[in-house]
Amino acid sequence: MAKRKLAEVPEPLNLRLDLGCGKNKQPGYIGVDAIAFDGVDEVVDLRKGPWPWADGSVEMVHCSHMIEHLEWPERVTFFNELYRVLRVGGQCTLIWPNWAHERFWGDPTHKAPMSTFALYYLSREWRETQAPHVGYDCDFACTWGHGMDTDKIVGRNAEYVQFAVAHYTNIVADIHATLTKQ
Repeated sequence: MAKRKLAEVPEPLNLRLDLGCGKNKQPGYIGVDAIAFDGVDEVVDLRKGPWPWADGSVEMVHCSHMIEHLEWPERVTFFNELYRVLRVGGQCTLIWPNWAHERFWGDPTHKAPMSTFALYYLSREWRETQAPHVGYDCDFACTWGHGMDTDKIVGRNAEYVQFAVAHYTNIVADIHATLTKQ
């Protein structure tokens, strides 16, 4: 009996990308930015698709303080392309400055604030019932929290902190979200 040789199955790529890394690329990640700063491995305009990575080839993405530099229609492209390149179960850590903090308003290159409510639009199920008119093709499960400007609340009790988060500016500095491809 003749032996058959099985075709080799290529190993899936498990790329880790730091999108919009600037000069602060995360260790173990491929640094991607629109500008060729020191440490940037690939210069890519993330406002436009298609991105240069294959479908499902990316395991993890880190994206800190980049999304606020995109216009709203560019964000739709960003999230659709992110969804395309991530493998199922792949995750993106997304961090951006809170709209109610001077960190957002102090940078003249920021295009538009983003609230956590925008994350609902990244769920296909939510869009089908609430916003079927938008151009998203992605389907992410999202969780989020916030990074505090701690010097303003140090030593305060939990009730004060909760009140401050809801009612004061310059308390929540950043929003931290985890997007998981469904």
